[in-house]
Amino acid sequence: MPKPQAVISVICAIALSTALAAQPKPRARDLGVPFDGVPGPNNAITDVKGVEVGHTTLISGDGSLKVGVGPVRTGVTAVLPRGKNSTDAVFAAWFTLNGNGEMTGTTWVEDSGFLDGPVMITNTHSVGVVRDAVIGWKVRNGHPDMEGYWWSLPVVAETWDGYLNDINGFHVKPEDAIHALDSAHSGPVEEGSVGGGTGMICNQFKGGIGTSSRVLDAKDGGYTVGVLVQCNYGSRDELRVAGVPVGREIPEHKAYEQDQDTGSIIVVVATDAPLIPTQLKRVARRVSLGLGRDGSYSGDGSGDIFIAFSTANGGAVAAKGAHPINVLTNDALDPIFLATVRATEEAVINAMVAAGTMTGINNHKVIGLPHDKLREVLKEYNRLAK
Repeated sequence: MPKPQAVISVICAIALSTALAAQPKPRARDLGVPFDGVPGPNNAITDVKGVEVGHTTLISGDGSLKVGVGPVRTGVTAVLPRGKNSTDAVFAAWFTLNGNGEMTGTTWVEDSGFLDGPVMITNTHSVGVVRDAVIGWKVRNGHPDMEGYWWSLPVVAETWDGYLNDINGFHVKPEDAIHALDSAHSGPVEEGSVGGGTGMICNQFKGGIGTSSRVLDAKDGGYTVGVLVQCNYGSRDELRVAGVPVGREIPEHKAYEQDQDTGSIIVVVATDAPLIPTQLKRVARRVSLGLGRDGSYSGDGSGDIFIAFSTANGGAVAAKGAHPINVLTNDALDPIFLATVRATEEAVINAMVAAGTMTGINNHKVIGLPHDKLREVLKEYNRLAK
């Protein structure tokens, strides 16, 4: 049994981080960063109807690293394709641009074409505990399959937060994953140093969770594409914002001496467009182009792993025998591809804009992308929107 004071500390950390996350934060567009395309009402992955997102954020301690004690700068993020109250699977596909990372459960996603359950994102050394927690959560909230079997292959992805977090202290517990699932909601999504993104670094600025969406023109079906990222990758020198070499213009205060495209990024793409798995695989690949706009070249040390799903065609997995579905023709996919690229580009910048300066283990300090300097650079290049 955990010590009472330990339980209290975790509860306080979650409550504090939830309160902080609820405070309004400027987003990239608020600072005048110009992006193409029309976002949904929340400019978030939750603009795809039914999608819910939840976080558990764990922040405690300061100073020197004491493994098992802290400092702690980590957490868990949950993306539920049809929300907490649905057990209906979705068509899905995944793609790895560079494989120095992990996303469990993808072998069955690849073979079956379905995602059955949430997508969870955490730190590298907490994948196992989160995976097991999701199985327990599904047992308590779900039901056996059509043959009466209980089984689950959860999708859990990771990026490494060991520069700021006591990653070998294993501070993410089953109850943290369950809290992220149970607290998931529609509407605005908390960004920056929250959930699995709490201790992450992007282009040697503070990184974390970011999201964005695009709504297609009526002539293209009016569908919505939403993207959520956990960004922990990138070289400062290569950072581009709206085409501007912002990283080179803000060279100071790098987190560490090495300036390579290392780390990882996990990207989740959701859409209500009726797509089948082969088409969703093509959508997932287009994430790469959005990251390229931000300056990523997917370095050897980076784990760049993406998953895409469609909330259309409900009930397809439960059907016996033939089941009719709707599907777009391949020649109608271009607007979906473009929306994915644009939403990915913006989601990464939203994560960096929302993530403030953080100090972690051994007083390692990572500065947040300075808003005033960002605006100054965009103005110098005649790219400031307002």
